[in-house]
Amino acid sequence: MKLPLEITFRRMDSSPALEAKIREKAQKLERYHDHIMSCRVVVEAAHGQHRQGNLFQVRLDIKVPGKELAITRHHPKDHAHEDVYVALRDAFDAAARRLEECGRIERGEVKAGEGPPRGRVVSLDPDLDCGRIETPDGELIYFHRNSVLGGGFDSLEVGSEVRFSEEMGDKGLQASSVHPAGKG
Repeated sequence: MKLPLEITFRRMDSSPALEAKIREKAQKLERYHDHIMSCRVVVEAAHGQHRQGNLFQVRLDIKVPGKELAITRHHPKDHAHEDVYVALRDAFDAAARRLEECGRIERGEVKAGEGPPRGRVVSLDPDLDCGRIETPDGELIYFHRNSVLGGGFDSLEVGSEVRFSEEMGDKGLQASSVHPAGKG
């Protein structure tokens, strides 16, 4: 890594053991991509007051040449993420998969017929004209009504399968275009 690892804790206390585990996992990411420029890890407790039953969210922002990867692990109903180490494992596993994919693309090993990424709609907020897509590896991607092609936002439902193109937005990864995948 060209720049030092950045670790931030929100609504929780840091611990030397947790920081050591993050550093160990971040160092292992270099197995999946040779040119990681920087890595920022944010570990956040959903509610800073709870001693038990608190869910943890882990976000990694990784920069490689020509691309910035944003990986967020937050599953509000996944009680496994009451353990910060499980949330870390899931986030770093997703980061490893994304870095491997970037490396394959850079080496030209991706099949031409693979097409755009797919996912399913996991939340819709018609009042705010937005929603979220979950990718097969569990990453959440924000999208706005205007991103849905053909004015199809109103026909989307939670669980709908979609194809999408992603880009880095002001607050992380977002879908720049969303295509309902249709039935089947």
